[in-house]
Amino acid sequence: MNPQPQSSASRVNHDFTLLTPDDVYLFNQGTHYDLYRKLGAHSAHDGNGPGTYFAVWAPNARSVHVAGDFNAWNQQSHPLRPHASSGIWEGFMPGVGQGAVYKYHIRSRERNFRVDKADPFGFLHEVPPKTASVVWNLDYSWNDEHWMRHRGGRNSLHAPISIYEVHLGSWKRVAAEGYRSLGYRELAADLVDHVKRHGFTHVEFLPAMEHPFFGSWGYQTTGYFAPSSRYGTPQDFKYLVDQLHQHEIGVILDWVPSHFPGDEHGLAYFDGTHLFEHADPRQGFHPDWNSYIFNYGRSEVRGFLLNSALFWLEEYHADALRVDAVASMLYLDYSRKPGEWIPNEHGGRENLAAVDFLRTFNATVYARHPDVQTIAEESTAWPMVSRPIDVGGLGFGMKWDMGWMHDTLKYLAHDPVHRKFHHNELTFRMIYAFNENFVMPLSHDEVVHGKGSLLGKMPGDEWQRFANLRLLYGYMYAMPGKKLLFMGAELGQSDEWRHDASVAWSELEHPRHSAISRWIAALNRAYAHEPALHALDCEPAGFEWIDAGDWEESVLCFLRKGGARGDLVAVVCNFTPVPRTNYRIGVPRDGFWREILNSDAIEHGGSGHGNLGGVEATPVGHHGRPHSLNLNLPPLGAVFLKSDGNQEP
Repeated sequence: MNPQPQSSASRVNHDFTLLTPDDVYLFNQGTHYDLYRKLGAHSAHDGNGPGTYFAVWAPNARSVHVAGDFNAWNQQSHPLRPHASSGIWEGFMPGVGQGAVYKYHIRSRERNFRVDKADPFGFLHEVPPKTASVVWNLDYSWNDEHWMRHRGGRNSLHAPISIYEVHLGSWKRVAAEGYRSLGYRELAADLVDHVKRHGFTHVEFLPAMEHPFFGSWGYQTTGYFAPSSRYGTPQDFKYLVDQLHQHEIGVILDWVPSHFPGDEHGLAYFDGTHLFEHADPRQGFHPDWNSYIFNYGRSEVRGFLLNSALFWLEEYHADALRVDAVASMLYLDYSRKPGEWIPNEHGGRENLAAVDFLRTFNATVYARHPDVQTIAEESTAWPMVSRPIDVGGLGFGMKWDMGWMHDTLKYLAHDPVHRKFHHNELTFRMIYAFNENFVMPLSHDEVVHGKGSLLGKMPGDEWQRFANLRLLYGYMYAMPGKKLLFMGAELGQSDEWRHDASVAWSELEHPRHSAISRWIAALNRAYAHEPALHALDCEPAGFEWIDAGDWEESVLCFLRKGGARGDLVAVVCNFTPVPRTNYRIGVPRDGFWREILNSDAIEHGGSGHGNLGGVEATPVGHHGRPHSLNLNLPPLGAVFLKSDGNQEP
């Protein structure tokens, strides 16, 4: 039974405000980029004592009250007042402090609709399945000054960027304690050690933002300003980021402005109207995900999303945002049949408001934080996704190369005896490889929903499956583009990913799996240490075919180039299980070519075919070049040979 409420005056100070006229003006324009410091719940002092200031946007509300554990969830005792005509309701509540649990009780002007909503700007929410917000400050003493000063170089397109993609809830679990997930602080030491041991430069977290349904992996976000409380507090998450930074590891966060779930406590139908989403389901509802689409044409909604993006960069020191499902934002007819969508003002299928929002997002992020990156998961051929806005691009820093992933996995699924008939599935990529600044992803999407693990996609007996997997990784690291592997791939996990399980760490006790782990570490070391393999990842000058046409023997060979000294690495990939001796390739330089990587080396689980440390170039012209190398190609193998000369070819 609720206690009798005291007078509103004793519980709410309506004279106190954090909002200035400029705040309101910028908010309504959608250009207030520090709004998360004003809306939501903030510790404050009204002159008589400490308390909490609450502010929420609900322009179609008849009334808004704050109900919580501090007033026995009384929906009438703590009213907010409207701030002029801004649509914002506010009030200062003395005595309400850190840890108070609350919701906004909103009564709408529309049909006397009532609902209890979590705070859209809340910094912390209850552990699901509970759904209330928690008053919380974000105070934290960072120790990553060195990383933050120098991270621009680490995030550069000319730097080695090798990303380890992680789902927080299933990376490692504690079997002795009901198989629970590790918390943010528990995770830090093990994750840092694992990432450093394997040589990854960045960690990318599947959405760490609060989400009610664990099985959505975070992609059904409700807390756009709150890390998931499943694993700890905001300070705990900051500690995890801080530890990664102190060990020279960048942090990329998945961010989801493409859609949001319809949970009653969330953003949908927030004040009894379609406030954040379009009212017409042909514009405002995603058929694929049963979720709602943001109204990108509404200034306040754009401001909300831009604030969320900047919040994670500024408050949590994120080094990049990977924007999920960009294609679903760009196309009005995405996953829709004729008649199920509304054309734009020109009769086209492009979502012009979303295009403008994405450009504004990128321009704003890079203006405030030029040392970070934005990365688009965009699965179509939309032009110039990662090109500057002033030349007609969307302004992203990088884009996932979904075409490479699809074509390569399709090619490797063929039995090697048939691969010569599908050679173009490998070579086609280089037609468009420099149209964008690409990340080459082997992500979580490829190892779920019955697709099997990467190892499970490989044909042949056990030896051939592991050899094919090592070849896939070698080919990936040799091609131009930044790299991304989902957790478990670094040990050749046998089973596909399950969000309610853990990475199969026990498989590292098996020699073939531990060899995969060593191969990934070797690839990452070479990728980071050899400028030819990363410095010109996104420029045509960094790549040159030696021979793309040997379809009969299913062999590819090419040069990677880069660095001030004219560094050269030749890569040869044999996609059949047949060793090839006396295989000659043309090279532009004489001298010794040292074998720096071989996927068939004994230490990596191979059969030991190779070139005994390297090959001396001979003055025998081949492939239109003045010198050549006579090689032994391992079965289902990739070899990397570095020129010991340093002059320009």
